[in-house]
Amino acid sequence: QVQLVESGGGSVQAGGSLSLSCEASGNSIRFYCMAWFRQPPGRERDRVALISSDGITTYADSVKGRFTISKDNAKNTLYLQMNSLKPEDTAMYYCAAAAAWRCYGSTSTFTYWGQGSQVTVSS
Repeated sequence: QVQLVESGGGSVQAGGSLSLSCEASGNSIRFYCMAWFRQPPGRERDRVALISSDGITTYADSVKGRFTISKDNAKNTLYLQMNSLKPEDTAMYYCAAAAAWRCYGSTSTFTYWGQGSQVTVSS
């Protein structure tokens, strides 16, 4: 099992930058597929970025070129750097972990979740 605790986020004006961290405890994140999801108010939770156990990254089209997902296995921490933020990026952001072999499955394949961190972008 792995426990996830997010930090970072906050409020910023459009065009600004924010970063999120997700510190894991329990098992090492090197054995998991890790991802960031976001959920705007009244909408579904969607995957934003993903990094496989061997470091391959994928991004939602809406954030490509603006967001960067990374991880530090030694620190057991996942990161999300968000640049050129837009008001439509406003959401609760969650980090999540899935078994490595289920990396590209649906949201339901992610077993472990953080508590969420709010990101608000004003115009």
